Amino acid sequence: MIWFVFIRCRQTGDITAAAVVFSLGTNSETWATRLTFMILFKETVQDMVQKYLECDSKVTRGTRFHINLHKGLVNIKKRVMMAWGFFVGLGISYVAQPLLTPGRHFAEDLYVVYGLEPMFESPNYEIALISESVSVSVCIFILANITAFIVLIIGYIEAQMLALSDELLNLWDDGVKYYQDTKGLIVSTNENLKIKIINEHISYRLREIITFHITNITLLKQFDRIFRITLAIEFALIIVGIVAELLGRLENTYIELPYTFIQMYIDCLIGQRLIDASNVFEKAVYNCKWENFDKANMKTVLLLLQNSQKPLTLTAGGLTNLDFVCLMSVVKSTYSFYTTLRSRVG
Repeated sequence: MIWFVFIRCRQTGDITAAAVVFSLGTNSETWATRLTFMILFKETVQDMVQKYLECDSKVTRGTRFHINLHKGLVNIKKRVMMAWGFFVGLGISYVAQPLLTPGRHFAEDLYVVYGLEPMFESPNYEIALISESVSVSVCIFILANITAFIVLIIGYIEAQMLALSDELLNLWDDGVKYYQDTKGLIVSTNENLKIKIINEHISYRLREIITFHITNITLLKQFDRIFRITLAIEFALIIVGIVAELLGRLENTYIELPYTFIQMYIDCLIGQRLIDASNVFEKAVYNCKWENFDKANMKTVLLLLQNSQKPLTLTAGGLTNLDFVCLMSVVKSTYSFYTTLRSRVG
């Protein structure tokens, strides 16, 4: 790619070919950055996954929390399958394109592999076609799997936050139900004893909720330490790639553009969903009927409310939060940069 863009295209003066191949090069590096960081932080990633499994093992099976968590994870599974299926499907389409087109073609006819000229004559054609097909397949498969892993990891925290929100909203009602279930075992009952039993149950449930909340915060921080740099690098590559794709004209990059945009969209989507789940949790803390609690539980809820007002966020290198606002800002700034560059190049 470097030889073609910076040496050959300078000799031929073909700016369109340079832009198309440069966009291919920048976009294809996202899988490499993710794989590199996964290898470099292999032990940390394994430790993080183990902590996720330990956290999940603490969820009591058959409870409302477990049922709601399972429902949330079903939605996360669908999101994972859609992301994985999109990348794999796009990769298959890209590899199959030259095979289904009449005549001898490559996925990108403008690209010339160093040392394989003329490209469309045997055996150069067969060597180039096989090597490109294998390379694209490996890159897409790695990117799809690591992306699915990231969506699942962040999605689990999102599902837990939503399930915990439902637990908070039912705290008081669960306490009343607990008292009703144990009332028959009490010799003498009065209003003060009833309030005490209810608040003891609420105190126990609050401790469980806080434990899960702290665990989710810790797991997200650990994930951020591992992937924040690679996410920042990927965003920079994607922005450059989109500009290069637009410069290379859409008729030449119509398959690359959705591949590039969806990478950015998925990162911003899971970040936005995490923020939304945090906001739902914050509202649930305030709407948990805390005014009926005793002073000790009120203080606990106040502490939980203060912590919940700091939403869980996914960042790109700590520079910006990954959400829909970031997505729209990147799209707007990328197009502005493209129009400026296009006027100068044109």
